[in-house]
Amino acid sequence: MADLAFERTQQSGAAPVLVASNRGPVSFSSGDDGALTLKRGGGGLVSGLSAIDDPSAVWVCAALGDADRQASRQAPNGRLDLAGHDVGGQAVRMLDIEPGTFARAYNGIANSTLWFVHHLLYDTPVTPVFDDRFRREWESYTAYNAAFAEALAAEAAPGAAVLVQDYHLSLAPALLRALRPDLRIGHFSHTPWAPPEYYRLLPDDVAAEVLTGILGADRAGFLTERWALAFADCCEAVLGAEVDRAARTVTHAGRTTRLGVHGLGADADFLRERAHRSDVDARLAALREAVGDRRTIVRVDRTELSKNIVRGLLAYRHLLRSRPEWQDKVVHIAFAYPSRHDLPEYREYTAAVQRIAREINDEFATPDWQPLILHVNDDFPRSLAAYRLADVALVNPIRDGMNLVAKEIPVVSDAGCALVLSREAGAFAELADDAITVNPYDVIATAEALHRGLTMPAEERTDRTKRLAAAATALPPQQWFLDQLNALG
Repeated sequence: MADLAFERTQQSGAAPVLVASNRGPVSFSSGDDGALTLKRGGGGLVSGLSAIDDPSAVWVCAALGDADRQASRQAPNGRLDLAGHDVGGQAVRMLDIEPGTFARAYNGIANSTLWFVHHLLYDTPVTPVFDDRFRREWESYTAYNAAFAEALAAEAAPGAAVLVQDYHLSLAPALLRALRPDLRIGHFSHTPWAPPEYYRLLPDDVAAEVLTGILGADRAGFLTERWALAFADCCEAVLGAEVDRAARTVTHAGRTTRLGVHGLGADADFLRERAHRSDVDARLAALREAVGDRRTIVRVDRTELSKNIVRGLLAYRHLLRSRPEWQDKVVHIAFAYPSRHDLPEYREYTAAVQRIAREINDEFATPDWQPLILHVNDDFPRSLAAYRLADVALVNPIRDGMNLVAKEIPVVSDAGCALVLSREAGAFAELADDAITVNPYDVIATAEALHRGLTMPAEERTDRTKRLAAAATALPPQQWFLDQLNALG
């Protein structure tokens, strides 16, 4: 079967470079009349792929909703570019995966299992429970990955380079290798990687399948050396693989996979230009009016469990209680944008964020001072305005693969900002020297770090911000993508 698939796709595939990810560069919405409206996406992958000046490159992604599925069904083999959609210069193949299969793979395994494992989020006395329902979800995750592997095999030219993205597609490299052994395959993990003792919460067979899936790639990439070595440790502990940490290789079942580290950076040119458009200026003026002449502490996050927003709010409350001199002298601007509200844990977490925010304002607000400004509706121009205004940036995740907010704020800041940064963020590896380090679980120490940031001399803050911005932009998205592509040979 694999040989037949290989022969067939050798004849039909024309793409020399392919990217695979759950979310693609475009999405669709449907109007009352049924007409489809296309929206272009952003982010590091979209910016990175723009480095390829080849219209034959193909991005394979999943249809995420009903409008996406409609667009995919109306396009030849899901090829949106062949249906006349403006997808940005490269071809896009959107996969219409059966909705139940997609939901079980995406919510059940990717977001409720693998994400929880890699971010160490389980409340282990009661979760996880790997039962019959989990096994149905795992079957769907396998089918979802197989759909990607088959599409990539069909689109790829002989010897093409394929870059598979993230924990949604952990099995795809090995499945694609079986179909197309001629391809050069890379996998990149945008999350942390769990240490072996936590990773082994997974059922033994599943833990092994995820690892061997990624080891189907010629090269496995990570955001930091810490995550790459954790992956290697898991391969050694779970599979008995041979690991050469100095050479960054893992050898298992007769194949060697190289490990790479690529610390995705901020896109400085885009951020600085975008942050000074009129819509950002208008939002900045509104924020300045709300803040007055007070200092600002800014955070911008999704309401993701790993982002640690609740402890950040508790730290701010402790600052106001323990250092009353800051009352009426500081405003905390907290943007907590919705994330994964189809999962109950996330709905409960968002409710907790909103409850504590109300408690802070109830306790400290005066007729002339609102100590906390919380917004939960996504607004990118407003986020950039807050970046520009920040005196202190609070980035305190429990665990994060990178955290681009920590890199973006110093790039955009108007007057320089002090960065309070969790040692568990991937960005810490690059920014630690000029950040104020915190243990994300220590609310009192985080409050003291906020005080230190607020009282940092202006000259020191400016100097630190310049160095943070330089480190943050060392590997911009286009170079980040090209480095991975070039490393495949």
